[in-house]
Amino acid sequence: MLSKTEILDRLRARLIVSVQAYPGEPMRDPRTMAQVAASAVTGGAGAVRVQGLGDIQATRSAVEVPVIGLWKDGTDGVVITPTFQHAFAVALAGAHIVAVDGTRRERPDGLSLAETVGRLHEQTNALVMADCGSLGDARAAAEAGADIIGTTLAGYTGERSPVAGPDLELISAIGDAGLAPMLIAEGRIHTPDQAAAARRAGAEAVVVGTAITHPTTISSWFAEAVESQTH
Repeated sequence: MLSKTEILDRLRARLIVSVQAYPGEPMRDPRTMAQVAASAVTGGAGAVRVQGLGDIQATRSAVEVPVIGLWKDGTDGVVITPTFQHAFAVALAGAHIVAVDGTRRERPDGLSLAETVGRLHEQTNALVMADCGSLGDARAAAEAGADIIGTTLAGYTGERSPVAGPDLELISAIGDAGLAPMLIAEGRIHTPDQAAAARRAGAEAVVVGTAITHPTTISSWFAEAVESQTH
């Protein structure tokens, strides 16, 4: 069993690949997601991030790197591992790190983020990654005991306007504040240059998802570029 320090050390200065498919898509199958995760690891990913209990279980059997797990439930508001029961189930499924909504919004079960993090630490060996949307969220998540701060929700909660790429300003602000043991950049990182920029801004690790593992979106980028040209 990996210790907290060992898990964080394995993430530091590494690429984390998010492997997710939406309901109804051809790749929406735990075995497929585990194969994609394993391929990402072969390509150099130091960890993977997967959604859903079946995906977490299948991926744990397919890779030997830390697995960040989450459970999306709902379509609006707090949907990333929204309750303690969701978080507990993700941990039991085998996630080394449980990603939860790390904003200051009200959680569906009425528990505070600190209560959720505290119970998870007490009842499991999993670390907690708080998916935040602002510096205020990051400060509150660090105070709540989160092991990792992520910028996953920057531009999605109304506190900050979305930018074309990663929110480098927010990454820098959180990094300068020295919050939590680790800062991970996530969200709208579509190129190697943007990933490098996130590291320079202060992120200790970088999550890339869509640009690597979501062929539906990647294909649409190229299709739009080709079809927009007229001769």
